Amino acid sequence: MPASTGPIGIAGAGAWGTALANAAAAAGNDVTLWMRSPEQAAELSASRANERFLPGIRLHERIRPTADLSELAGARAVLLVTPAQTTRGMTAALANILPPEAPLVLCAKGIERETGDFLCNVVEQVRPGAPVAVLSGPSFAHDVARGLPTAVTIACTDAALSEGIATALSGPTFRIYHRTDVRGVEIGGAAKNVLAIACGAVIGRGLGESAKAALIARGFAELLRFARAYGGEAETLMGLSGLGDLVLTCSSAQSRNFAFGMRLGQGMSAADAAGGKLVEGAATAKALVALARAKAIDMPISEAVERILNGAWTLDQAVDALMNRPIKSELE
Repeated sequence: MPASTGPIGIAGAGAWGTALANAAAAAGNDVTLWMRSPEQAAELSASRANERFLPGIRLHERIRPTADLSELAGARAVLLVTPAQTTRGMTAALANILPPEAPLVLCAKGIERETGDFLCNVVEQVRPGAPVAVLSGPSFAHDVARGLPTAVTIACTDAALSEGIATALSGPTFRIYHRTDVRGVEIGGAAKNVLAIACGAVIGRGLGESAKAALIARGFAELLRFARAYGGEAETLMGLSGLGDLVLTCSSAQSRNFAFGMRLGQGMSAADAAGGKLVEGAATAKALVALARAKAIDMPISEAVERILNGAWTLDQAVDALMNRPIKSELE
């Protein structure tokens, strides 16, 4: 971490941004929490509760809400907690106010839909030479905000910076492990959302826990193949940001991606299943499959999700296709 004693900046005050703000404050940091709406910032400052996203959770006293992005200029690190598809625009806005040495920590999980770029590459294109890290792992916002024990991973190519951010943000109930495998950590976070949609659809259609367990295992094999092809380390995918996050996201309706898949399995259209809310896995599926095809990576579950979402297959057709694939070694 830079030697600056400035606050931790959080850009984005949804459920995850607010939860991370509480965790960073509980770790002893002053926190500047940015949101787009001046009215919401004023309301949050007065009420000290983000009832829209985290009902019943009090905002830590060390958090200062603001709608003025320039107030993040003095932060020693900024956590970018806005949707994955806004990463390019938000990074450009932050590049105008942050000093070049200030780290930007990506907390969204996805792949840029229009370009197929990984989010760290997007940041590097917009803010060349500036440090970038990625935070990912098995974590629900309500658990973190309530102070329930949670462990995640942060990765940065600068090992000392990765360790420094992990140390600064870790608190009594929020533990961060550090790595240098940025690609592996961000692939784990992006791909598991697509696989969670598949698992939710299985449960929504009533296909059983055995089918869901098989999907998790075979989905993890897909994730490993993809990560290796794009420079991720297998050990990273065996950890919190890979297997840990996959198991959590594929096993609970608290996951927006899993819940979306459940509603698909119950017969809803993709638009109705989303209910007007952002589903990162749905936004990522097309880009993930395109990247897999570009390197001839076999990812049948992810492809099935993408075909369901684009209307090419029904769920029953996807199940039939997966169950009637050629018999092969489990190691393939």
